[in-house]
Amino acid sequence: MIRPLLLTLFLEAAMVIAWSSGFIGGKLSAATPGVFLVLFWRFFLAALALAPFVVLAIRRGMTARQFVDQAIVGLLALLVYLAAGLKAIELGVPLGLAALIAALQPLATAALAGPLLGERAGGRQWLGLALGFVGVALAVGGTADTAPTWAYGLCLLGMIGLVLATLFAKAREDSTAILPALGIQSAVATLVFLVLTLAEGQLRPPMTADFALAVLWFIVFSTLGGYGLYWICLKRSTATRVASLIYLTPPVTMIWAWAMFDEALTAAGLAGFALCLLGVALARQRPAAPAGCPQT
Repeated sequence: MIRPLLLTLFLEAAMVIAWSSGFIGGKLSAATPGVFLVLFWRFFLAALALAPFVVLAIRRGMTARQFVDQAIVGLLALLVYLAAGLKAIELGVPLGLAALIAALQPLATAALAGPLLGERAGGRQWLGLALGFVGVALAVGGTADTAPTWAYGLCLLGMIGLVLATLFAKAREDSTAILPALGIQSAVATLVFLVLTLAEGQLRPPMTADFALAVLWFIVFSTLGGYGLYWICLKRSTATRVASLIYLTPPVTMIWAWAMFDEALTAAGLAGFALCLLGVALARQRPAAPAGCPQT
């Protein structure tokens, strides 16, 4: 059907743009007292705004298992992925290398989706995933190494957190709507980021335009947009296909940075973007899905 296909393509494109906004939010957070403080208020306010949807879902019959499932997804995708990755960057891991480690997610997801979900990747799909990774490497370019060795383990831990959240959410395939799901996930993230923020010594938000913009940006574009569209796309497609879209986020972030902060677009970055597009296009060409996995 043409319309479902066009809708899927639109949602996937919107997800890539919204997911990329998280890196811009990180740049906006640089002008604030601390990124954990921003993330606490991001998830606290998001959880507060989404609380009515959670209450409504519970009244309509949300089960304890569904609630716990969303809490687990929140711990893995919102807490482990963000906290570990951002702490690694704070410890000195260059953004380019952090992006490369994060870009292992589609390959790791594809490798595990076969035995765990029955989503078998074909040769063309593996080629596309490999090309996408090379494209990301080309786009981010070389960076200096200034971090302790164990900090790279945090990058790897963050990547694994998102992989596990993706596979877990796809395996469960429950009927929880996106808004109450995000509400539960944000509430769980709020509790842990509260501890991390207090450990840094400050919980009171500074009354500045920079802080308000960073928090608002994260809530609208990254939480509701990025994560919301990620879970919507995952419900409509396979874990491997959705994960492959992550390859497009570093190059799209480069375009965000050019438009908002006048950062230069390099020839290597544009070439990497083209290679990422080719890789994602190849990764989308997959064999027929097994029973229970929707064709898109």
